[in-house]
Amino acid sequence: MNGAQHILEAFHRHNISTVFGYPGGCIMPLYDALVDDVGVEHVLCRHEQGCALAADGYARASGKLGVCIATSGPGATNLITGVANAHRDSIPMLVITGQVPSGLIGTDAFQETDVLGMTLGIVKHSYLIDDADSLPAIMEEAIELAQSGRPGPVWIDIPKDLLLSNVADAPFPQAQSCEPTSPDLKEALAMLRAAHKPLLYSGGGISLAHAEETFRAFAESSALPAVVTLKGIGNPGKHNPYNLGMLGMHGSRAANKAVDECDLLLVIGARLDDRATGKLGGFAPNAKLIHIDADAAEINKLRDADLAIRGDLNEILTSLTEALQAEPLAIKEWQKQCRTWYTTGGFHAADNEEPLAPITGPAFIRQLSRIAPDDTIIACDVGQHQMWVAQHYDFDHPRHHLTSGGLGTMGFGLPAAIGAQFADRNSTVINVTGDGSFMMNAQELATIRRYNLPVKLIVMDNQCLGMVRQQQELFYNNRESQINLDDNPDFVAMARAFDIPALHIERTDQIRRGIETILAYNGPMLLHVAISREENVWPIVKPGASNTDMIDETARTAKASKEQVA
Repeated sequence: MNGAQHILEAFHRHNISTVFGYPGGCIMPLYDALVDDVGVEHVLCRHEQGCALAADGYARASGKLGVCIATSGPGATNLITGVANAHRDSIPMLVITGQVPSGLIGTDAFQETDVLGMTLGIVKHSYLIDDADSLPAIMEEAIELAQSGRPGPVWIDIPKDLLLSNVADAPFPQAQSCEPTSPDLKEALAMLRAAHKPLLYSGGGISLAHAEETFRAFAESSALPAVVTLKGIGNPGKHNPYNLGMLGMHGSRAANKAVDECDLLLVIGARLDDRATGKLGGFAPNAKLIHIDADAAEINKLRDADLAIRGDLNEILTSLTEALQAEPLAIKEWQKQCRTWYTTGGFHAADNEEPLAPITGPAFIRQLSRIAPDDTIIACDVGQHQMWVAQHYDFDHPRHHLTSGGLGTMGFGLPAAIGAQFADRNSTVINVTGDGSFMMNAQELATIRRYNLPVKLIVMDNQCLGMVRQQQELFYNNRESQINLDDNPDFVAMARAFDIPALHIERTDQIRRGIETILAYNGPMLLHVAISREENVWPIVKPGASNTDMIDETARTAKASKEQVA
């Protein structure tokens, strides 16, 4: 077999049945091999960035390896944003690109780029193949590496001549996984029992470790009040009575208050990101910290842990659950206090009962959460709508919430929804996007139509870059700069041009019918939702400020009135 055929054999050996790609000159031998292949479905996206983000969405929704393929030069460079997105959120991904023939490398040949050099900072590892016989071993290593430990993207760049070269038969090496072993947890249990106000803080590492069920068992057995990061939304499930919701810049007052008051913070699978912690010096000032993670690089990176535990999250959580089932924690007063905070400071946006009133973002998302099935997958873009979903959609599982956390990539949602739909063709997948984000990868409407994917598209349109406008209003003296999008196209007509049915709504009394209509339709459909340009996400913490200094609409109005009087 030649190099291209060996790549496909590796796909079959590892049960990789779906890949996302876009052909071109130097990757053409692999596409030629696909003609005769049975068992690998290639999804042709309409831009290489869409390929990478679709592979990302596939991996997030399924827990499997996402794969994207492109050619050299612009094909590879167009992948970079999507691969960086996967890297920042630790998503397992295999990236394969063609390169100019070996003899032309370094000559500025047509469509030659230094892929290895350009991608060093956004991958877990990368390879430039220089010997066709090494390809089988590198494929094995790359597939294992992308999924083991802390997952991430691995990039293989292959010169065209090596894709065509015959590969010598050799036994496939057995990839070696180096998983940390679980440590003694006696000290962690002693610290939990000694605490009066312990708080559970979880992030995206729960899903990365496939520890969703063991985490939920621990959360229920421990009955610890809990907060989650943006990527940890759904970890406790929608019926956990102690879940205070998301913390951080747009977190609930209840979550941030609990972090400020706790005396022990149990951090599991989270990296203490700046959007979650705010000003680090004011974060959990009264708390000892237990940090449990699979990646040693995250421990003591931003805040020193009083107890650091590196290991397999499933094993650690199982051991902690068994110990706490035998001897529960005595924290009833603390639980009661946290529930009181949640009652008054959770995400409880009022539904507007005025039938002819304009639609508000929170009210729309709350209706969507009530109407959509529990197993619906929501793929968000980035901006105000992303925060409204995080605040007001009630997720029952972290894999139902696909969002660009670390990189904040506008244009993520539509291709991610495509990837999620390929992960399960029978699932309900909704892309919730804003008008700015939607235009970033709108060409992927053609991918939805080509494969007749039943993805539902909800475009929340305020005719501006809403989150940027909000920050300019609050922190830049309302000096608006380059945020106006009032020349948006007619999104309903645009969808219909791709043969995708579409509806427009703008009043409160149209919300339920609009949502029920797109969910009932047997195929892709777009719902265009007009919302006010002036609407903001509340509460908010000024970048660089402490999470205790939250600003909400009431406090801002009161401050403005006081300044006006003065």
